Amino acid sequence: MTNRRTTNHRIALIPGDGIGNEVIPAARRVLDAVAARHGLGFTYETFDWSCERYLSQGAMMPEDGLDRLRGHDAILLGAVGYPGVPDHVSLWGLLIPIRRGFQQYVNLRPIRVFEGVPSPLRGAGPGDVDLVVVRENVEGEYGEIGGRLARGLPEEMAVQEAVFTRKGVTRVLDYAFSLAERRGGRLTSATKSNGIIHTMPFWDELVAERAAAHPEVAWDQEHIDALAAKFVLDPQRFDVVVASNLFGDILSDLAAAVAGSIGIAPAANLNPERDFPSMFEPVHGSAPDIAGRGIANPLGAIWSAAMLLDHLGHPEAATRVTDAIATVLAKTPVRTPDLGGTATTEDFTDALLELL
Repeated sequence: MTNRRTTNHRIALIPGDGIGNEVIPAARRVLDAVAARHGLGFTYETFDWSCERYLSQGAMMPEDGLDRLRGHDAILLGAVGYPGVPDHVSLWGLLIPIRRGFQQYVNLRPIRVFEGVPSPLRGAGPGDVDLVVVRENVEGEYGEIGGRLARGLPEEMAVQEAVFTRKGVTRVLDYAFSLAERRGGRLTSATKSNGIIHTMPFWDELVAERAAAHPEVAWDQEHIDALAAKFVLDPQRFDVVVASNLFGDILSDLAAAVAGSIGIAPAANLNPERDFPSMFEPVHGSAPDIAGRGIANPLGAIWSAAMLLDHLGHPEAATRVTDAIATVLAKTPVRTPDLGGTATTEDFTDALLELL
């Protein structure tokens, strides 16, 4: 993909399943409002890749799906997953091929307690919790190596191999340390080298190696079980947390719950070199229990759109969106049901657009 430096951007929209079809239009409205204010231009192309497509055509996306996405500047994804389609089918049929095919090796998940969204934790108020989980996104524990043997027999077994490469670990660590340099200067590495004998000591060695190249960052490491407990007991202490694919996946959802609602959490799947388009998505999933009712919380998708703006080189526009999110939550009573209110997706989006 050509690295465009103009103010015109091609955005691929993949609403996906369930409430993805409700939150992506909301995020697009916000992008268009910001574009008008900041002199930006967006051209959208929508793709119907989803579990519905899988059920009708036998594939989540076409064989040339990556080629169709390759020329876009960024991808905005809604949600994937639907009853009747196993999660491993939907994940490995769409998300993982995009992440790996486009070398989106950084999964970035900011976590913040907003005024007006109380954390379930005592003492975790606005301004207390403001951290970022940097998750390795293309290798680690989520590998394809392994298999099933003796299916259905008493000796049936499953083997799953984790793959940690020097290149893969080093590049995500360098991203995390560089991010810590720009933020609070603190980094925590998630490990489990006391129980996982090969991959985690290797991870720890590379953390120490890369830390030497970033002497201005204070760093430590925590075993994943203790770290999960400290996320609950003392989330204020963390700034940048770097973790393997599995550990980062778990920690980022836990941290979103600490912040008060997984419904507002965003994520970015980044190719930092910009050789390929990066992908932005809310964390909340397809929520089929409320899909079609118009009550989904659009904040996760809207915050993801703000991350998209920042990645495309428009930090002021991104900040305008996140500031509007904070103001709606702090200064208005407008809330979707997951936050204890009665507002619809459209109501919430309208309130935010008024501030933009």
